[in-house]
Amino acid sequence: MGFIRTHKNDILLIFALLILALGTWGLMLSSRKDGGEAVVTVDGAETARLPLSRDAVIIAGGGEHTNTVVVENGEVYVSEASCPDHVCIRQGPARYDGQTIVCLPNRLVITVSGTGGGPDAVVQ
Repeated sequence: MGFIRTHKNDILLIFALLILALGTWGLMLSSRKDGGEAVVTVDGAETARLPLSRDAVIIAGGGEHTNTVVVENGEVYVSEASCPDHVCIRQGPARYDGQTIVCLPNRLVITVSGTGGGPDAVVQ
């Protein structure tokens, strides 16, 4: 194995990329918006729209494929699931516009959307 020499330009490039990555991450965090509602879809069909401002618990799905969806303190999460891997439970709560929780075995998708109604923009 040979010794890898670091040059001044290599260190500057690494430092610049690190600054760029941290700046992008900071911009993403500062531009997040709280969501207004959680849209629950099972097997591609919308089954519920839950406002994040009101606490609620629903059972999504049916038969052997069920998920318990909980809205609490402005967040939505899956508390119980019949799937074998429980990835949807470990994803944790979602509260920001655009966040999703997915349970592939049960075909459940929970998407947090913006203001909970009305268009985002008007195009003329």
